[in-house]
Amino acid sequence: MRAEQNTRWFLAAEAVLYLAFLCCDLQSVFSISTALKYAALLLCLFYSAGHTGSEDGRLVCAALTLTAAADFFLLVLNRWYFLGVALFCPVQFLYALRLRRMQISPGPLWPRAAASGGALLMLGLSGLLRPLTMLICVYFPQLLCNAVESLRPSSAHGAPLFRCGLWLFVGCDICVGLHNLVPYLPLSAGSAAAVQFCMWALYLPSQVLIALSVRRRPTA
Repeated sequence: MRAEQNTRWFLAAEAVLYLAFLCCDLQSVFSISTALKYAALLLCLFYSAGHTGSEDGRLVCAALTLTAAADFFLLVLNRWYFLGVALFCPVQFLYALRLRRMQISPGPLWPRAAASGGALLMLGLSGLLRPLTMLICVYFPQLLCNAVESLRPSSAHGAPLFRCGLWLFVGCDICVGLHNLVPYLPLSAGSAAAVQFCMWALYLPSQVLIALSVRRRPTA
C-alpha cells in the first residue's frame, strides 16, 4: 500500500514538473526550465533508490545515477559534452544487461558493431569525424539496439514499461540529433522550435517509465 502511495506521489510530482517546464519552454524561460527538468530527473533517481531491494532495482538505480551525472554536464552546465555523452555509454550497457536479466534473448553483436562502424564511415566521408561525433556513433547504436531487443517477448513485470521508455529515449535522441543539425537542414523556424521542444517532451517520460519499470517481488 505504501509503495503504491509513493508511486502516486511520484507521478503527481513528475506531472507538475513536466507541465511546468514545458510551459517555460514555450515561453522561452530556459533558466527556470533547466532547473525544473533536472529536478524531475533527480526525482526519477530518488524514486528508483527506493526500489534497490532487488538486483533489478539496483541496476536501474545505477543507470539513472549515471543518467543524472550525464545530464548535469549536458543540461545544467551546458558544457563538457564529451564527458556527458561518455556517461551515457555505460547506461546503455546496464540496460543491455537488464534486458538479458529480463530473460529477453540477446540479439547478435554484429548489428551493434555494424551500426557504429557504418556511422563512423559516413562521418569520415563527410568530414565530420570529431571525438564527440565518434562517441555518439558508439552510444546511439547501443541505445537503438537495446530498444529493438526490448521488442522481444518477455514475461518480466516491468518489460512493457521499460520497452516504452527505451523507445521514447530513442525519439528524444533523434530530436537532439536533428536539433544539432538544424544549421545544415532545410527546416523552418517553427520546425526547428518543435524539434527542440520535443527533446524533453519525450525524454522525461522515458526516464519516468524506466524508473517505474523496476520489477516488484512476487507477493504471496
